[in-house]
Amino acid sequence: MKTLIIAEKPDMGRNIAAAIEPKAKNLRSYLEGEQYIITWAIGHLIELAEPDQYDEKYKKWNISHLPIIPDEFKLIPNPRTYDQLKVIAELAKKCNQLVNACDAGREGQHIFSLIQRHLGLKQPVKRLWISDLTSETIRNGFATLKDGSEYENLTRAARSRSEADWLIGMNGSRAFTTKHNVLLSVGRVQTPVLALIYDRQKQIEAFSSLKFYELEGYFTQGDTTYRGMWQGERLTDQPKVEALAAKVKGKPARIISYEVKETKEYPFKLYDLTLLQREANGKYAFSAKKTLDTAQSLYEKHKVISYPRTNSNYVTEQNIPEMHKSLSALQGTAYHDLVQGANRNLVHKNNKNICNPSKVEDHHAILPTNRKASGLTPDEQKLYDLIVRRFLSQFYPPAEYKVHTVMTEVEQEMFKTTVKELLHLGWKVIYADQKKEKPKSTKGKEKEEEEDEEVEVSEPFSIDAQGQVVCSDAVVKEKDTQPPKHFNEGTLLKAMESAGKQIEDEELRDAMKDSGLGTPATRAATIERLKKVGYIDMQGKKIVLTQKGRMAVELIRGAGIELLTSPEMTGQWERRLNEISRGTASDEQFMHNVKRFATLIVDKVRVQPRAAKTAFEGETPAPAGTKRGSAARAKSSAPSGSAKAKTASKKSADASSSPSDGANSFLAACPRPGCGGSLFMGRKGYGCSHYKEGCKFVIWKESFGRNLTDTQVQALVQKGKTTKLKLVLPDGTATDGRIVLKNIDTGELGTETE
Repeated sequence: MKTLIIAEKPDMGRNIAAAIEPKAKNLRSYLEGEQYIITWAIGHLIELAEPDQYDEKYKKWNISHLPIIPDEFKLIPNPRTYDQLKVIAELAKKCNQLVNACDAGREGQHIFSLIQRHLGLKQPVKRLWISDLTSETIRNGFATLKDGSEYENLTRAARSRSEADWLIGMNGSRAFTTKHNVLLSVGRVQTPVLALIYDRQKQIEAFSSLKFYELEGYFTQGDTTYRGMWQGERLTDQPKVEALAAKVKGKPARIISYEVKETKEYPFKLYDLTLLQREANGKYAFSAKKTLDTAQSLYEKHKVISYPRTNSNYVTEQNIPEMHKSLSALQGTAYHDLVQGANRNLVHKNNKNICNPSKVEDHHAILPTNRKASGLTPDEQKLYDLIVRRFLSQFYPPAEYKVHTVMTEVEQEMFKTTVKELLHLGWKVIYADQKKEKPKSTKGKEKEEEEDEEVEVSEPFSIDAQGQVVCSDAVVKEKDTQPPKHFNEGTLLKAMESAGKQIEDEELRDAMKDSGLGTPATRAATIERLKKVGYIDMQGKKIVLTQKGRMAVELIRGAGIELLTSPEMTGQWERRLNEISRGTASDEQFMHNVKRFATLIVDKVRVQPRAAKTAFEGETPAPAGTKRGSAARAKSSAPSGSAKAKTASKKSADASSSPSDGANSFLAACPRPGCGGSLFMGRKGYGCSHYKEGCKFVIWKESFGRNLTDTQVQALVQKGKTTKLKLVLPDGTATDGRIVLKNIDTGELGTETE
């Protein structure tokens, strides 16, 4: 009898057949050769059953039916791909051995396991575990097939992940949706990711800018002029800093210390998927999904890169010869000159920046294969270029610098100068033909401020520590403190990788990879899911929270289920799944805890007060020209045909004319005497809920050059004025001052300037 090989997708099946059964007959849904029959799964052929497959009563969403916790999870075929499942079942009858050739990772393991369980396949299983789809790698993989039992722990982890997501998603989504009569999607990973975005947006809204000043001294010694930054506490008093500048300008100075230190900068680490997604987002504005899909095409269709869904930035000793072959294969391509300049001796098993087997579990870092690229689309070419250049940089020496640190004193005031003198370009020659970009700092905020003081030069720099120096000029620069930045997909992926912790040290980030939010393979899908359910919108590269997304987080936290929004807890779950896959944790204990948590969610939501019907209808704050917003989605956010959906539709339509109709969450009581209404945020302003009873109180969002935040509006209503802000007066004059509530009956605003 023959061996049945089950690949994950048709392309992969055909690649396998071409490598090990080149004369196999193509029979449309499978290929048959002398020794092997090769077929494929087309992704998930089997799914976990919906609740109504357990009991008809679950067709109607009712909180009294919750929690839904099956004793045994039912599996059902995906109706769209049922024919292919039947093909596998028939072919299995003709074979006495199976080869699991699905993608070499947790999800690929799960796809095969579901087919095996549902069809009751009893044949012994071998596992093909490879990192690229070149014929040579496939043949080597078949020569070293592993026993399927070696991956039993990975199967358990994959099953636990799937069933845990079902329990949290089904129970959480049904509980919140039925309680609040708006379709609210809840998930083990998506909810804490949404909470990260929510918390960042709240920080931005609460931020109040502060003006400060920097003093730059320019010092001259002979033909050399250098810049120094004044050392001291942050200056917020302009007259004081102007006086400092006048005090030092034109005065003799002396060099207190002068240190010169040689440093080296080594090439950046090889790509894992998350790092590739982050950089493609920063450089080309690719979404995480676009990068994953493009990388998958380079892997499956073109076979020019290794398996992309990896979380490792390193390779093993076995990969070193492959890297040398891939380098040779790049000769005669657009990278020929860079290959000629490469030093092969730098890539070896003792180079721990590249080769670290302890940091490679399922798959090594993303590498180009020894296959020449051709026929790539423009986007594929961009991503391939990123991967090839990162790979080539490993064959080049470090960039070398001489760092000069000068402390100069003038009139008892200290100035610091840091000059970074380039000695040798090293690996940076790989990027010399590209537009010069400031490298992304992997350091914390203090380090970034230090780098602002640093000047990089390519010509020799030196001064005489004993020589005379004059402060030839002193320049005052006005600056403003900056709010936290909105997430983009690149920075959100970074936050997901470290479970929301602001970890800048790369070694610590590596240690957190096991307990991030989701996996490299699923993070793009999580972000897409948040877009699809209407929780976030994109404004260019910026991720902004919709009103529906804001309310989802507030309701979950308001119900007392903060753990569901906790990146740390979800990160710990991911770590536990990784431990299950290694055989160091129990899947039964994990699932017991998940079931208890699903029950807790339902119990908490059951006693939660229902949200106001207007609470979900605000729009995403959007700049002029932005067409997408959550108001349009509000029409479809309630269960189909419900009264809530009709109400949401009408309120959204009215929102543009009345600031209170597109209402946000409660902000404050209306300050108009005797009104008794509440202020809500609409599309253009903050209006009173009693507008139909004649209350005309409204504060317009855009006032005096500011886009007012919730916090500032609350300050106006409760204290009568905001904190000090940078304002633009009606005549166009820019000034510092406070916005004040001028008329308590209408909400008219004025300014208070010094």
